[in-house]
Amino acid sequence: MSFLSRARAAHHLADSQELGRPDQALATLRSVVRGPRPGSPDHLAPEVREVLADTAARTADIESQLDQFENATQTLNEALPWVPDSSYFRGHLFEVLGLVEERRTRSLEQQGKAKEAEIARGRAMAAFEESMKIQAEVILTASADAGK
Repeated sequence: MSFLSRARAAHHLADSQELGRPDQALATLRSVVRGPRPGSPDHLAPEVREVLADTAARTADIESQLDQFENATQTLNEALPWVPDSSYFRGHLFEVLGLVEERRTRSLEQQGKAKEAEIARGRAMAAFEESMKIQAEVILTASADAGK
């Protein structure tokens, strides 16, 4: 419970920092991902994995808003192993990856790098499609479970 409470407090703090001091919001969110957590790295409770994934998704979103595209991609890639099965949280990581690549596309277009922008656009579309596939699996599983 302490981990979850700490994460909630960090998200509230990041809310107040995000507009005026986004670098401070990133530091606050990263303190959750990099900070103490219950269990060993190989044996994290599902709730801990989900909080870590959700916090990483928000971190990557802010990083990409600051044109830190490589950092954002790395943040998401590090988070994916925390949620290896189809779940809302895994789908959300791919959704944010799509947003990161969309923002990268716009940045590259503004720089006149059409070829690189087209590659980034393709990555964005692939990430959005993967997110939709995962979320469809989650919906179907929940629907099947509800029918039992």
